[in-house]
Amino acid sequence: MAKIETKIGKDVIESLTLGMYEDSRFIFREYIQNGADQIDKAVEDGIFSTLRDGKIEIEINPATKTISIYDNATGIETDKVQPILKNIAQSTKDRTKNKGFRGIGRLGGLAYCDKLIFETSFRGEETKSILIWDSQKLKAIINNRATKEEATAVIDEVTEFSTEKEKKDAHYFRVVLKGVSNNALLDKDDVYQYLTMVAPVPYGKGFIFKKKIDDKAKELNFVIDEYPIFVNKNQVFKAYTSSIYEGDKNNKRKIDEIHDIETYEIRTSKNKILAWGWHSISNFTKVIPSVNTARSLRLRKGNIQIGLEGTLTKLFKEARGTKYFFGEIYTVSPDLIPNSRRDYFLENSDLVELEKLVKAKFSELHKLYYFSSKIRNEKKKIDDFVTFSKEYKEKATKGGFTNDKEEKAYKEKFEVKKDKAQTAQKELTKVREKSNDNPLAQQKVFEKVIGNEEQRIDNVTIAKNGGKTKYITDDITTLNRKDRKLVSRIFGVIDTILTPDLASLLKDKIKEELS
Repeated sequence: MAKIETKIGKDVIESLTLGMYEDSRFIFREYIQNGADQIDKAVEDGIFSTLRDGKIEIEINPATKTISIYDNATGIETDKVQPILKNIAQSTKDRTKNKGFRGIGRLGGLAYCDKLIFETSFRGEETKSILIWDSQKLKAIINNRATKEEATAVIDEVTEFSTEKEKKDAHYFRVVLKGVSNNALLDKDDVYQYLTMVAPVPYGKGFIFKKKIDDKAKELNFVIDEYPIFVNKNQVFKAYTSSIYEGDKNNKRKIDEIHDIETYEIRTSKNKILAWGWHSISNFTKVIPSVNTARSLRLRKGNIQIGLEGTLTKLFKEARGTKYFFGEIYTVSPDLIPNSRRDYFLENSDLVELEKLVKAKFSELHKLYYFSSKIRNEKKKIDDFVTFSKEYKEKATKGGFTNDKEEKAYKEKFEVKKDKAQTAQKELTKVREKSNDNPLAQQKVFEKVIGNEEQRIDNVTIAKNGGKTKYITDDITTLNRKDRKLVSRIFGVIDTILTPDLASLLKDKIKEELS
């Protein structure tokens, strides 16, 4: 039987380029990781002393519908431009070392523009190489179902290569998207916010726990790759802060703060380190609102985020769990390899082990915010009783009760609240006594929520003015005792009909009229 020649149809180009990503912003991540890899190589080749010598600059121009992503790293030799930039999925990069290694991400922009242009120059060559992909022509060919072109022929048809004169010492790579059709890609503010969590950028100087994270990395001999990345001249930093807000970006208020962070390691039973990470410690008053860009526990490889904020949700006991925290998990094992969409890892034994160990860690974090909720609830019972006792004292000595029925209700309420407060105080005392046995994170939460001393309530009693309860009608001296009792009954009716604020206002007006 004759051997049948294998052919690759044009539709494969659509799968690997036009139909690759659900979120259009992913293309920035793809171009950034390619630029970061070349900056790494520039350091290895001695062009740069450190990663900080390199830079990646993104320019977004909504008026001209143009996007440019530039890096000042190695560039590509002229004779390698076409073999590298026209071929698909033939990357020579090391998947255990490089951030981008499949050779398909650079074509992601084809889905969102009319022309995708690569411009590059290699140090020592006096040439600027230009490769243009005609996206409109590509889409027309793919959508023409009457023809059955092979993928390689289509690529040759839609690409155009040329060269220009360039300075000999120039070295760079630039991606240009012309005729951008996607508005999300042209929103420079949204792109900036997206990159604060996705891109391999430094922590902001205002994030006070940066040193603690860096120290843990040094302890593990782990380098957190950080590159100077700019969006329209504004440098991108991770969006972590020590404050937690609610509201929206134009009107937000602080509702909690990060008191500390805890670092940890994810190791197998044979002490192989798969990953390490950190998480925030706050009062955990509520799920962190979405106005906090950095909320949730994030997964990272090469300091580039894997997936989005919900990637690790499936490993938590409840879906909202990761959103109580700021935090990151840095994967270390070279066998944890991102999939082609970079929204998770390829299935293998290291991933299975990682998920099992992360689940165990997340179980601890689940207990942590429930612990915080418990002690805050106990403290609230004490605070509620102390506040009510002051209100009772004020009522009994100055404001006055409407009648005996109201006074009796206050006494009963006082006793109920006191019983709850005493029980709460006993619970908090137990927690404090065994605090040394609690995980360190729980100790820190207790310290911040409760403080060094619980408020003592044992001696809080009902205080009266000379032993005599004051009634609201006592101040109406123009009336005799019988009439004051009648007014007191009227006030009681008012209390049952109106809201407390309206009832108080009306009773005060009546008192003024009768006094």
